[in-house]
Amino acid sequence: MDIVEFLELLKTDRPVLLDGGMGTMLQARGLPVGATPELVALEHPDWLRDIHTAYLDAGSQIIYANTFGANREKLERTGRSVEEIVTAAVTVAKEAATGRGLVALDIGPCGQLLEPTGMLGFEDAVDLFAQVVRAGVKAGADLIAIETMTDLQEARAALLAAKENSNLPVLVTMTYEASGRTFLGCSPAAAALTLEGLGADAVGVNCSLGPREMPPLVEELLKWTNLPIVLKPNAGLPHPDGSGYDITPLEFAQSLAALADMGVKVFGGCCGTTPEYIALLSKELAGKTVKAVPRHVPAAVCSATQAVPIDRVRVIGERINPTGKKLMKEALRRGDVDYMLGQALAQTEAGADILDVNVGLPEIDETDMMVRTVKALQGVTDAPLQVDSTDPKVLEQALRVYCGKAIVNSVNGESASLETILPLVKKYGAAVVGLTLDENGIPNTAQARLDIARRILERAQALGIRKEDVYIDCLTLTVSAEQAAASQTLEALHRVKTELGLKTVLGVSNISFGLPARLLVNQNFLTMAMSAGLDLPIINPNVDAMMAAVRCFHLLTNVDTDAREFIAAYANASVSTSITAGSAPAAPQSTGRSLKDLVIAGLKGEAGQATRALLETTAPMDIVDNVLIPALDQVGADFEQNKVFLPQLIQSAGAAQAAFEVIREKLSSGEGGNVSRGNVVLATVKGDIHDIGKNIVKVLLENYGYTVIDLGRDVDPAAVVEAARKYEAPLVGLSALMTTTLKSMAQTIAQLHDAGLPCKIMVGGAVLTPEYAKEISADFYARDAKESVDIAKRVVG
Repeated sequence: MDIVEFLELLKTDRPVLLDGGMGTMLQARGLPVGATPELVALEHPDWLRDIHTAYLDAGSQIIYANTFGANREKLERTGRSVEEIVTAAVTVAKEAATGRGLVALDIGPCGQLLEPTGMLGFEDAVDLFAQVVRAGVKAGADLIAIETMTDLQEARAALLAAKENSNLPVLVTMTYEASGRTFLGCSPAAAALTLEGLGADAVGVNCSLGPREMPPLVEELLKWTNLPIVLKPNAGLPHPDGSGYDITPLEFAQSLAALADMGVKVFGGCCGTTPEYIALLSKELAGKTVKAVPRHVPAAVCSATQAVPIDRVRVIGERINPTGKKLMKEALRRGDVDYMLGQALAQTEAGADILDVNVGLPEIDETDMMVRTVKALQGVTDAPLQVDSTDPKVLEQALRVYCGKAIVNSVNGESASLETILPLVKKYGAAVVGLTLDENGIPNTAQARLDIARRILERAQALGIRKEDVYIDCLTLTVSAEQAAASQTLEALHRVKTELGLKTVLGVSNISFGLPARLLVNQNFLTMAMSAGLDLPIINPNVDAMMAAVRCFHLLTNVDTDAREFIAAYANASVSTSITAGSAPAAPQSTGRSLKDLVIAGLKGEAGQATRALLETTAPMDIVDNVLIPALDQVGADFEQNKVFLPQLIQSAGAAQAAFEVIREKLSSGEGGNVSRGNVVLATVKGDIHDIGKNIVKVLLENYGYTVIDLGRDVDPAAVVEAARKYEAPLVGLSALMTTTLKSMAQTIAQLHDAGLPCKIMVGGAVLTPEYAKEISADFYARDAKESVDIAKRVVG
């Protein structure tokens, strides 16, 4: 066949066919349990050549090189370099594909959680993936496939590494659970907005689920991206005994091929699929065209877990900004990030949809403080961020570490600003606020401001920035000094909205500077601006009157259906309409939160301080039993109801850990009690090198007060027995991610029973089911980390 480049394939109306599972095929060839699959390129290249050829014979147009785990983190114990493995794997694939298809450099997760959920730094992850990319490019890969990602931040790191170290096309697929979110809570909307913005050429789904679970994910992706959609599902669910998967090749092919009518462009298979699956899929796709589905991706921003469309008035909270705020300045000077986290939570609780983040003070390192603040904020709130600085270097570093699609505040009509800020916006896939000022300052007339807005839009579109991602700020001038300026601002705002069709932003509070009864002026100006077309007011959401104006506007314009939001906010409220002072009330300057609230919010620094204060009046174990454990239980309940996600769960656990450390210090001074609730032994079973899930269980157990003996991964059954005996552990937890290592789990359980130890055994892992857990004589099956804690409480106390 004629070889067509990947990007050309995407332009046709025909489906594109990838290959199927690699691990399934290697195991069938005799790959030992626990062996490193990537070493096959050096030790058995003929296996790979045959597998690639089989997929090409089945109709695959693109095959994935056997480089899924070929990063230095996963190859550390093999004695082989990334360059050796990648070169060998890509070379074998290229030999098989010569004249028949394209070769993708396959990049999977690195095996470590990234900050703030884990310990791996973002730039360290980018560097790790960059090494793989450079080796793949040198070896001759035709494109890059980033797959099986559950952490959007890790997917971002890999995609940035690909874009910064190659010119190859890139497709990115995330792995979703039955809930419609990834393991770390990322939604399809957030993934689509973020990855398209960063320059992916196609996005989609692979692994975890089967083809029957794909339609809802496809529908969601189509709402949020204009890119081609990729599907590479599993052959259904694995049988725990290792005998295969529960969807036949024909059912797989028919179910998946039908999705071309939904607009899916790229098809393939993941775990459990073989050349037989791909051959039947190729047959089902023969003669099909991909349905052209009309798409209009709305103006929107997102965090890793929440997309916020700008489809109504959305409030941008202004409190994380030192301008005119003495306590914020003091917090920045002493590097007190927790103060800013408290301000963030106060604003989102009051109704802010997006948070502006400005940490600029002349006497501090603004870049360092911005990066620290952005990282920390992502651990405690799912509100998208607006990064606010006049320094392009600060903006770039904030955009690099921000997991999601941010707003950049701001660019203006000056040539220097357009030339430095807009390329950053394009590279990192952000939205941008355009200020209607230029070298001549802020124009007096609405027409002149409109002209600047048009110029900003044209320059942005010339760089490939979507019109929907340009938000214009027509600038609020102080009415006490320039009374006629307010009407010009409102006229300019209205014309930007109606003539240019752009979303609009406005900082509101400056309108009343120098006047009495500022709140009255601010509230009425906000209402006038919303009526003129304001989408994104930058206000203090902790001022009730300002939020009331927004809620009333939504009510009276029929945005708030059935007045639900208005009633929820004011049904039991005592509302005053009088103005008794000349100034607006300030937002809370300290969190004033209880220790329980601090743990729930994930505020580590303040949790430690609050614990020290509480110990003055409360016994240590009373704090543990009556404050810390109930707080963690509440977060766990919210996690089970999808109100919060794993990053927030871990942050809360970290806050509890900070409190526990203070309590341990108190107890070590001889003031009675033992903070440990008992011993738990954890291990990933023999032959299995995956331990992220086990490590999360460890974090939660420790922060509930249990002493965890972590034996690591690839643990021999005898070592588990010895540890359970040595530490007299009433509970042992075993983890397995691979069907091939479930036999090791069964053997470990058998040896624990044979040793006559009184411990209970809980098991968990993606391939386990409650039925199989019972079959191998485990006492408990834990579907997630939170359930592991529930089991520990039942067994250990």
